[in-house]
Amino acid sequence: MYRQKHKQRTTLTAALLVPFLAACGSEKAGGGSGSARAEEPVTGIRWSVDSVTVDGTTHRAPDGAHVTLDGEGRAEGSYGCNTFSARAAQDGDRITLSDATSTEMACDDKPMDFEHALSRTLTDSALRARVNDDRLTLTTDAGDTVRLSRSEDAPLHGTKWTVTTPAADGRAHLTFDERERTVSGSLGCNRVEAGATVRDGHITLGTPSTTRMMCEDSLMAAEKALTKLFDGTLTYSVDHRTLTLTSENGTEVRAVAES
Repeated sequence: MYRQKHKQRTTLTAALLVPFLAACGSEKAGGGSGSARAEEPVTGIRWSVDSVTVDGTTHRAPDGAHVTLDGEGRAEGSYGCNTFSARAAQDGDRITLSDATSTEMACDDKPMDFEHALSRTLTDSALRARVNDDRLTLTTDAGDTVRLSRSEDAPLHGTKWTVTTPAADGRAHLTFDERERTVSGSLGCNRVEAGATVRDGHITLGTPSTTRMMCEDSLMAAEKALTKLFDGTLTYSVDHRTLTLTSENGTEVRAVAES
């Protein structure tokens, strides 16, 4: 369930949503008042939260805490347990986040004190943004700081991809081996192995070799859908820790990288 924070308004520097060069000399000579171009873009990047420092105390971030800014007036992410989103509007060199919403879950495996510290720091006051290579630092006027780093996509090869769609109770998973040019894992009930050639955003899968066990109907239904991936060519994409496979017959499978 989402809660609406009608009065919450957070101001961030425009560096967050509109990439630009803060350094002098970024404009061409004789170019008048031409716009500076981005040397360190921050939009379209998933920034993983590393830590938040409040009142001199640093709290390490749990896995999953992140912020993404799309450059089109939206910001979204996760405090670690609960997800959030907000509208973003630019006014000169400042931007304002409004109509912020977040879920209201209580996660036993996540430090809720970190979540509270991060949400307050991001929403209670103006933030100054500084990008240094692959790191982003957000600092309040009071000196509280959120440190973030650029998230890299999980590698296709060598990652254990747990299938989420179709649902198989977390039992279906695939691992691609670059050296052997194979894919192996579980279809939810039966083990599977097949040849796998990866090239130019496509994966060509060979005829699968599987075990022949029978399981409950829900797992067999998911398994039947997964077998449609084999003996053909798939398109694939990796977005951070999510893998999407789409077969020529329209079958789509989504999987997440196991932590």
